Amino acid sequence: MQPACLPIGLHLTRADRAVSRAFDGALAAAGGSLPAWLVLLNLKIRRMASQRELAEAVGIREATLTHHLNAMDAEGLITRRRDAGNRRIHVVELTGAGEAAFLRLREAAIAFDHRLRAGISDAEIASFAAVLDRLAANVSADNASPVDLPPGQPGTGSD
Repeated sequence: MQPACLPIGLHLTRADRAVSRAFDGALAAAGGSLPAWLVLLNLKIRRMASQRELAEAVGIREATLTHHLNAMDAEGLITRRRDAGNRRIHVVELTGAGEAAFLRLREAAIAFDHRLRAGISDAEIASFAAVLDRLAANVSADNASPVDLPPGQPGTGSD
């Protein structure tokens, strides 16, 4: 009889919550939030033609993005204007304050990443990233059943 083993999904969920809370705290200490960081980051690394594209890049619904953009606009971090070629499209751009917020939050994100990687080798990080990718692939809609599990592993029906 095998000893009781905590399911990997539970380990992953617990780790995700701990890391997410710590990252949220690091961003808050730098005067930001995860949604603001994701918006600022995407505005810096991509040229968005519309709020719809920005919402897709950030991974949230347009209505949720509008809520965040309203707050960021009120804080003076972004501006929004109608596209001259297509008045239905809002162009979102960083202000000087938005650029400064981006730099502050970038430093916080880099410092957090260094803290998160402490004591872990590059090879271990690469292996861990591959495992995370495999876990995501195992539960994706394109791959509804576990793959390549050796006999006797939990979830194969032969344990």
